[in-house]
Amino acid sequence: MSDEIALPDGLSGRPLVMSDSAAVVEVMAAQELHDTGEVAIEEADIISDWQRPSYDVSAGTLGVFDGDRLVAYAEHMGADRGDAAVHPDHRGRGIGTALAAWMQDRARAAGASEVGMPVPRGSAGDRLLEALGYRVRWESWVLQLPEGTTVPERALPPGYSIREATPDDYAACWTVLEDAFLEWSVREREPFDDFLARTVQRPGFESWNLRLVVDADGEAVGATTVYPYGTEGYIDRLATRKDQRGQGIAQAMLVDAFAVAREHGATTSGLNTDSRTGALGLYEKVGMHVTQTWVNRAIAL
Repeated sequence: MSDEIALPDGLSGRPLVMSDSAAVVEVMAAQELHDTGEVAIEEADIISDWQRPSYDVSAGTLGVFDGDRLVAYAEHMGADRGDAAVHPDHRGRGIGTALAAWMQDRARAAGASEVGMPVPRGSAGDRLLEALGYRVRWESWVLQLPEGTTVPERALPPGYSIREATPDDYAACWTVLEDAFLEWSVREREPFDDFLARTVQRPGFESWNLRLVVDADGEAVGATTVYPYGTEGYIDRLATRKDQRGQGIAQAMLVDAFAVAREHGATTSGLNTDSRTGALGLYEKVGMHVTQTWVNRAIAL
């Protein structure tokens, strides 16, 4: 692996393994703090992604080390998606450029026609990718419901209800979420076992983290995943079945997610959305405010 990437003198590269997850979080957290002023990553995010049955961690990752210390990492997550981080103390040495080339090679070998990754708008990573010829594919926003915000309740349609999902509901939740996200996301359908790895098998998962809306016949019409992160309840995914939209179900699910997170100690709520979804206005209607702007930059292979 180290023969495939040109690194500065004194640094070495190797594929990562599951036990490197904490070191990756340390590097990503340092980068986030430097670029955005706050840390959003936690180890459960890395573990839940890496433990997906379809993902080969060592084949899809590269760690850059200064002695025994991880100082940068990159991964090709599959298809046209990647991610990378360089510790701020090691920027300006050409590591990011080398990792971008490595990611392109991995994506090209996998048959992708382009590869991209998210970066905070205006950050060092954004400027580097722009200089390397990466274009902006879409814009994304981090939103937060400020502490103390009172959100009016949104009623579900008559006969509809929202509750914790049970194991018998997991397949229905997966179907609702995947059907909705595949309306605008150009990728293959996520395997059910990968969905389980990223949700109910996520470290620290509790039953309240996966929410389900059912109609009067008990059919699944909406699903939400919400996780605690410090004092924030983070809404990871939210979707309404296409034939059920326009009835206020999505707003009711948001309010439910805010409330259940507060019941479990959260003082704020947050989520991410992007320009492909057209959902920004929905979140602003319930009192959320944009706190960060990111771009997803990609390059043709």
